[in-house]
Amino acid sequence: MELVSQQTLREDRQLLTVTHLTQLLGYIIGFGSLIVPLIIWLSSRNTVMDMDAHGKAILNLQLSLIVYIIVGIPAILLLGLGILILIGAAILGFVLPIVNAVRASNGEAPSQFMTIRFFGA
Repeated sequence: MELVSQQTLREDRQLLTVTHLTQLLGYIIGFGSLIVPLIIWLSSRNTVMDMDAHGKAILNLQLSLIVYIIVGIPAILLLGLGILILIGAAILGFVLPIVNAVRASNGEAPSQFMTIRFFGA
């Protein structure tokens, strides 16, 4: 007798939406904008439909924001160019999770505007 494991993916748009919105924890409590979505993605990427693509988009965005901040801080010495980079990163880090949460609730693919693709998504 042979047992065949057929794992079906469930559709959970609410979890995808919440995963995107957890990126905003960095604005509320100061940390968690990378750790909480990473934990959710790692625990449910094999059970929730489209979680792998959305999780990779979240990680790409958060790592891109870290790179923008690391580049922006020394660039402040270059005629204040770093201030513009930091303001842009703050706006991008606030707006894109909301946009992607709406897209996830509608069943669409996440937007990767201005993100560096570290993970293929």
